[in-house]
Amino acid sequence: MSDQGFSEEEVAAYWNVNAGPWAQEVREGRDVLDAGCGEGHNTRLLARAGARVTGVDISERMIALAVDEERRAPLGISYVCTAYTRLEMFPSASFDAVVSFMAMMDGPSFDRAMAEAFRVLRPGGMLAFSITHPCFITRDAKWMRDEHGSKVAWVVRNYFNPAPWVERWRFTDATADAPEFAVPRFDRTLSEYLNAVLDAGFRLTRIEEPRPSEEYCRAHPSQRGWREHAGLFLHVRAAKPG
Repeated sequence: MSDQGFSEEEVAAYWNVNAGPWAQEVREGRDVLDAGCGEGHNTRLLARAGARVTGVDISERMIALAVDEERRAPLGISYVCTAYTRLEMFPSASFDAVVSFMAMMDGPSFDRAMAEAFRVLRPGGMLAFSITHPCFITRDAKWMRDEHGSKVAWVVRNYFNPAPWVERWRFTDATADAPEFAVPRFDRTLSEYLNAVLDAGFRLTRIEEPRPSEEYCRAHPSQRGWREHAGLFLHVRAAKPG
């Protein structure tokens, strides 16, 4: 699945979906936890919009890169090297929002992640996360092509197989010699994701399945299959009852 990476246009689509509630959260100077922040790209976007942000990531190297950038251009962001399933360093009810960008499918114990997110959120707080679509992005899934090489169907396999595996991919339109990313994957069914959110105590408020626009597909023909045949991303928003 070498073309599952996402471009700047696709990242922009994430923000378009969440723009309204996101602006409300960050413009009021809310306390936001970025779970699985990586090197801090989205964490910095939130801080620039006005949020007081804390980023957590399990990778020491990613956190080091984020801290280096914070030292170079301070935004008041705090970074902690820890898994999003291990947030015991934060008191209960200490954040107004918990967000996660394309990280929750890359780690184990999603139920524990949801329980910890619920605990550290204040009553009325928002949970928002994006993941690869669990119904379509599965181990050994692949495109079927016609005699001209055009994508005509996306074949899903191993939907119910929970065994961890390593996905290798490049960003959209990357050159053939660009490095591949090797990412551990922990597949779950759609019901496992949503029931874990509900079981933690959250109230689901919105689910989105964004797809590339027609204009984007004309500019990036290799991505048309994700508009016509299968969903690549799933966005979930939920709230902790007040």
